[in-house]
Amino acid sequence: MDPYLLRKLNRERAARRAVIHLTDLGDGRDRVICEGDPVAGPLGAAVEGAFRSGKSGVAEVEDRKFFLNVHLPPARIVAIGAVHISQALAQMAKVAGFDISIVDPRTAFATEERFAGVDLVADWPEDVLKARPLDAYTALVAVTHDPKIDDFPLSQALSSGCFYVGALGSRKTHAKRVERLMALGHDEGEIARISAPIGLDIGAASPAEIAVSILADIIAHLRRRPLRGTAP
Repeated sequence: MDPYLLRKLNRERAARRAVIHLTDLGDGRDRVICEGDPVAGPLGAAVEGAFRSGKSGVAEVEDRKFFLNVHLPPARIVAIGAVHISQALAQMAKVAGFDISIVDPRTAFATEERFAGVDLVADWPEDVLKARPLDAYTALVAVTHDPKIDDFPLSQALSSGCFYVGALGSRKTHAKRVERLMALGHDEGEIARISAPIGLDIGAASPAEIAVSILADIIAHLRRRPLRGTAP
């Protein structure tokens, strides 16, 4: 690979941005395509599909073959609240291939015994997110029911363009949350991105079932997300 292309590829990956190394298998010419770069015609459709699926492979376009080597940042979940739902979600997320972190300043909940082998941070989200900023490949799940803990990371998730933002609570609870987020400067369009009540509507009742609905919702948002440079 050309050194310039390699530097560009590595730069995008280091910044947790999606990128594709595309090679024409006929003449060997290659290029690096960042998410949002314009690519016209059928090849553009193949590139968009690869960005969504994250799968590398050969695409046949107008009697030519291209190899698309896809580099997506590892999708991660940040769960605010070391509750029973988070315990179940942490185990399921690993099976589905997501990195997951649990953040909760309440040390009675955020214990190693309850979250063995899980990336657990017993601190306030305001402090944690300074060192671990959210980005477009992060799903933010707020499940504490406590505005003092949930509101800041929800606001940060909206501002950071997280591909999924979900919050636990009834419609009445969410209506009050909307008022608080608007007071923080978010408009109705931004706030409408929040999945609330959280998760897919599957009639979930137990913490484990709610975790299933949340994970399914996260996967749906990841695979159907609007790409940079495309209309939502």
